[in-house]
Amino acid sequence: MAVVVSNFVNGEFVAAQDYIDSINPATGELWAKIPNSTEDEVNVAVAAAKNAFEGWSTTTIQDRSKILQKIADLLEKELKEFAEVESRDQGKPVSLATNIDIPRAVYNFRFFATSILHIKSDCTFLDGAGAVNYVQHVPVGVAGLISPWNLPMYLVTWKIAPCIAFGNTCVVKPSEMTSVTAFMLCKVFQDAGLPPGVVNMVCGTGPRTGEVIIRHPDVPLISFTGSTAVGRHIQEVTAPNTKKLSLELGGKNAAIIFEDCDLANCITTTLRSSFTNQGEVCLCTSRIFVQEGIYSEFIQRFVEASRQLKVGDPTTNVNLGALISAQHLNKVKSFVELARKEGATIQCGQGVDQLNLPNPENKNGYFFLPTVITNVSDSSELMQSEIFGPVVCIVPFTSEQEVIKRANNCRYGLCATVWTKDLGRAQRVARKMEVGTVWTNCWLVRDLNMPFGGMKDSGIGRESATDSLEFFTEKKTICMMIGT
Repeated sequence: MAVVVSNFVNGEFVAAQDYIDSINPATGELWAKIPNSTEDEVNVAVAAAKNAFEGWSTTTIQDRSKILQKIADLLEKELKEFAEVESRDQGKPVSLATNIDIPRAVYNFRFFATSILHIKSDCTFLDGAGAVNYVQHVPVGVAGLISPWNLPMYLVTWKIAPCIAFGNTCVVKPSEMTSVTAFMLCKVFQDAGLPPGVVNMVCGTGPRTGEVIIRHPDVPLISFTGSTAVGRHIQEVTAPNTKKLSLELGGKNAAIIFEDCDLANCITTTLRSSFTNQGEVCLCTSRIFVQEGIYSEFIQRFVEASRQLKVGDPTTNVNLGALISAQHLNKVKSFVELARKEGATIQCGQGVDQLNLPNPENKNGYFFLPTVITNVSDSSELMQSEIFGPVVCIVPFTSEQEVIKRANNCRYGLCATVWTKDLGRAQRVARKMEVGTVWTNCWLVRDLNMPFGGMKDSGIGRESATDSLEFFTEKKTICMMIGT
């Protein structure tokens, strides 16, 4: 029997007027019914958030911190159940959700529960005038938080935690393809004693539900993670109302691998950065530039390692689970077909190797082998468009200046990795890369105190302890005349 998801409004679970199907990517079968919320349902949620704002925004930081810590504690106790559902909903291996996604969701609440206890504000004393000026960070109001399907709990909590920590209330729309764990999270909010209306959850599609949220006059700030096309649409729609926007959009991330790198470590990490979560991570590597002296060896070893990765039933010991949907599976396949038409070489994966799925329940699932492509032009859509699947292109380069220019020849600018033992070179390359984050000899090592976000078509705004404070509050300068 399918799970029936409810909206969560003003502290209560509310049945929806209309529902849509949610498919288990590993089986291709219906597993949940998700609300497709209407304008009226969104309006009720916004009203609840607006009514709750005055009380929550004046709640002491210490009390807000205690509730966020309680949320983290309760979520951690249910980690196993959340991980299993996250896998069923999204297609990722249970092991990945257990070790990465849900622990990070727990940490998001713990991180902001503690960081809000240590906020510092600027203060000056005008000696001649006898006046003190100080800055107060004031919560903005109702935030519209729209999260994607690839890292459901990881990213929805990355938005909710700072939003409510800094005193705002919110209306949240998880992806209609992965709404079940967000629905479960609302029960955690209830049990933790979060006041009604602080977090409201309305599920549904972007055109029907998300559109109402971004246009609503009582929602002054929007945090969105998703495609660049939708990000542009949000900018256009919200511009007349001067809403605050945080947009974390697409990526076409480069790895630059120099001849002097630790090749064994580089291959192991680049394999992970290319294929983690089936390549469905905005930070995944999809363009690999390898210096000519080690190009052939890298290809041989990387292809061999890619073939060793296990693809299949996410509940078993596999490296890659299923892609999110049949539509997305066909999109990823289309890029491999494009490679064939352009005369590129498919070294392994789709159309070259056999996909074995021993469990008959997975025969209609959306599985895709790790695929490595060579002999591809920098101008090809394979090197320019976000594939968002387990497909990587590997090309050779000669010099440092050449590879910097080629790696930057892309409309996206989210992140990059640089592999070299020469830290002077690493610093030079990192400084010239047109991206928001550069990892040197590693990948996805995150300090949440550091700004995260992209350049160019990869978005606007940054997220971190300080940057989230800037986004989710307004700075108010208060001048007090105290005399000389």
